[in-house]
Amino acid sequence: MIRTEPILAVENVEASSKWYRMLLQCENTHENAEVFDQLIDADGTILLCLHRWGDHEHPSLLSPDRGKAGNGLLLFFRVDQFDKAWERAQALQAKIEEEPHFNPFAGHHEFTLRDLDGYYLTICSMPC
Repeated sequence: MIRTEPILAVENVEASSKWYRMLLQCENTHENAEVFDQLIDADGTILLCLHRWGDHEHPSLLSPDRGKAGNGLLLFFRVDQFDKAWERAQALQAKIEEEPHFNPFAGHHEFTLRDLDGYYLTICSMPC
């Protein structure tokens, strides 16, 4: 089995963790984390890791000044309650890049927004 566990470098791990937990209705593994946190689904699958910029000397996570956050990256999250995720995104007052629409190429509904650090993410319904 192969799984992807993406890591995002963020300014404030605790704030980003709270934001993603609200949007995705998931849990985290490191309460009040300052440096690192993992967001997990109900079955314990890691959805996303959050890492504070500059800690642990990872080459691509040293500084936001060495690149533009989100350039070339789009995170897709497939959810089973698409309409509720849209409501939560609006409640978070997230910057919406694309309103909900049907994507005929993928066969699902989706909307795109940005997180607290400017990363793009697309929330997708289950395939129609």
